[in-house]
Amino acid sequence: MSKVKITKGTKYVVGVDAIESILTSLKEQNYKTIGPTIRDEVIIYDELDNISELPIGITDVHESGSYRLIERADKALFGYNVGPFSFKKYLFPPRLTILKTKRVDGKISIIRKDEHLDKLAFFGVKPCELQAILIQDKIFIDGEYVDNYYKKQRDALFIVTTNCTEAGSSCFCTSTDSGPEAKSGFDLAITEMIIDNDHSFLIEAGSKSGLKVLKELDIKKASADLINIEIQKLDSAKNNMGRKLNTTNLKDLLLENLNHPHWEDIAKRCTSCGNCTMVCPTCFCSNIEDVTSLDGVENERVRSWDSCFSMEYSYIHGGAVRASIKSRYRQWMTHKLASWQEQFDTLGCVGCGRCIVWCQVGIDITKETQTIQKQVTAQAEQLAEVEN
Repeated sequence: MSKVKITKGTKYVVGVDAIESILTSLKEQNYKTIGPTIRDEVIIYDELDNISELPIGITDVHESGSYRLIERADKALFGYNVGPFSFKKYLFPPRLTILKTKRVDGKISIIRKDEHLDKLAFFGVKPCELQAILIQDKIFIDGEYVDNYYKKQRDALFIVTTNCTEAGSSCFCTSTDSGPEAKSGFDLAITEMIIDNDHSFLIEAGSKSGLKVLKELDIKKASADLINIEIQKLDSAKNNMGRKLNTTNLKDLLLENLNHPHWEDIAKRCTSCGNCTMVCPTCFCSNIEDVTSLDGVENERVRSWDSCFSMEYSYIHGGAVRASIKSRYRQWMTHKLASWQEQFDTLGCVGCGRCIVWCQVGIDITKETQTIQKQVTAQAEQLAEVEN
C-alpha cells in the first residue's frame, strides 16, 4: 500500500513491478484483462495473465500496405503502435445474437436469456484507441437509440491507457487531436520512461476506480524533472508523425467536391475488399440476419459486422444505391471525414493509420485527401488569376 497521498490528475512514478501489480489488482477485482500480445507475427489484443505476455522489446513497422515486427534496442513493454485489431470487437462484437425464438406447441416464443458479460479491463490502450471508444460512445450510447449490449459492457469497463512517446510512419493522431497523449476518458494513464538504464513509468489516475488501484501500489510523486522529460518525449512524438491530415475546412471541401476526378483515380486502385473498414476502430456498419434451424423450430437474429464497401450493403428494392467502387470509396471517406461531423460532432477518424497499413494496395487516406485539397486550391488560384 502506498504511503503517499494519492490524488486524481497527479503524476506518480512506479517501476516495472507495479505494472504487474496493476494486472493482479484488476484480476482480484474480477476484471478480465485484455491487452497487447503477439500472435501469428502481429500484435493483437487478447486476455492477459501477466506482463510477460506483453510484446516486450518488440515494435511494429508500418508502411502503406505493409506491416512487420522487429526487435527494439530496449525492453519496452509498450513500445509498439497498433496492430490489425482494435478494442472495438469487445464492445461491438463482430457477431452477436440479439434475439432467439422457439416454436413450442405451434406457438412462437421469444427466448429471453440474460447474457453473462465479463467485466473487462482494457490494458495498454493507445490514445487514438481511447478516442475511438469515446467516438463509439456517441454512436451507441449518446444518441436517441441506445445499444444495450454496448452500454452494459461499457459501464463496467476499466481503461488503462499508455501514452505514445514514439510515432509510427502511418500515424497522424495529432491531426485528429487524438494523441499522442490521452487527456480524458481513462481510469489510469501510463507513460513508459526508459532513460539510460532506468526503466520506470509515470502514472496518473483519471477516475475513482483508478485511484483505488493506485493506492495499492508502492509509488512516489514524480519529480518536475521527470515530468519535463515526459513532455519532451511526447513533443517528439507529436513532431515526428509519419503522416499529416489537413482538417481545416475538410468537411466542406469533400462535400463540395463529390464529383472531383480524383475519385475515379482512387477507384482504379481500390479493390473494394473492405479491409479498411474491418480494421478501423470506429466503423460501425452492421447487418442483421435471421438464421433458422433445419427443422424450423428455432431461430436466431444475428448482428454481424458489414462494410459500406460491399455492394450489397447499399442494396434496396431495385438495386444497389452505390454500385460502383468509386461511389463506395467516396461514401466511406466523406462519411469518415465530413458527414460524420454533422452526425456526431467529431471526425470519424482517429489517425491510427490502420486503413493505410492494411489496405492491400496501399491507398493512403491522408494522401488522397491532400491530392483533392491541392487540386481544388490550384483551380481556385487559377480562377482568381483569370478574374484579375
